[in-house]
Amino acid sequence: MGKFTITNEINCNLDTFWKLFLDKAFNEKLYKEQLGFPEYTIVEQVETETEIIRRATGQPKMDLPGPVAKVLGSGFRYTEEGRLNKATRVWTFKLTPSTLADKLRNEGTVRAEAIGDNKVRRTTEIIIEAKIFGIGGLVESTAEKQFRQGWEESAVYMNKWIADGRAI
Repeated sequence: MGKFTITNEINCNLDTFWKLFLDKAFNEKLYKEQLGFPEYTIVEQVETETEIIRRATGQPKMDLPGPVAKVLGSGFRYTEEGRLNKATRVWTFKLTPSTLADKLRNEGTVRAEAIGDNKVRRTTEIIIEAKIFGIGGLVESTAEKQFRQGWEESAVYMNKWIADGRAI
């Protein structure tokens, strides 16, 4: 099992960060235009007094070693279930893959803290577990590489979006 942390600085205040993080139009552009997902859709987003719940589906751009690509298949996709606890401002998420759902585990948290007047530190903690005989470690290391790259690219895109005056 792999557990790792990714930290990025985003050039906005906390309220703007969470509004942008949860914005449907921003996310669809981020995933499709910046991250190169062939498909990404926010299926549902519901707000209650205590939390915001979002369910999204996606087909990530895949750059995988041969054995991993073979196991996951060409039509690999996932469903993300995420929740923002309004009191703690912690986003928790779980990804359910379209293949090998009983053998793959991916979940994590996103936190944001103000580190200046107009700067936020986003800390993402991710757990990846692949119980696949012979290639579980390769699946985990490949997924970690993909996640690190995606979260780094998302920070660059978010900062550009804000700098361009498109922040909400």
